[in-house]
Amino acid sequence: QVQLVESGGGLVQPGGSLRLSCAVSGSIFSNYVVGWYRQAPGKERELLARISSGGITNYADSVKGRFTISRDNAKKTLYLQMNSLKPEDTAVYYCNLDRGYTQTWGQGTQVTVSS
Repeated sequence: QVQLVESGGGLVQPGGSLRLSCAVSGSIFSNYVVGWYRQAPGKERELLARISSGGITNYADSVKGRFTISRDNAKKTLYLQMNSLKPEDTAVYYCNLDRGYTQTWGQGTQVTVSS
């Protein structure tokens, strides 16, 4: 059974940083695109960043220059380094494993940016 488990969320002040992690089990990791999404209350789930098996990245305009996605294939772990956080970054953050024929999601981790 494929499982994705996010960690690293929490409460941070505006301008602060957090690093999210997503540990993948039960599936080959290195072959697939993985990504980070978020969903704020009352809003649709939003794609933030994706990274291909070859390390090619793409970002949403809302986080470009502030967030960095990376992966460690040996550890089967996905990361999201978030800097210069803003109150509007407050949301539940989800990681996603895209195997083409199916998508798998983690349970989400809450990020709250507030003073």
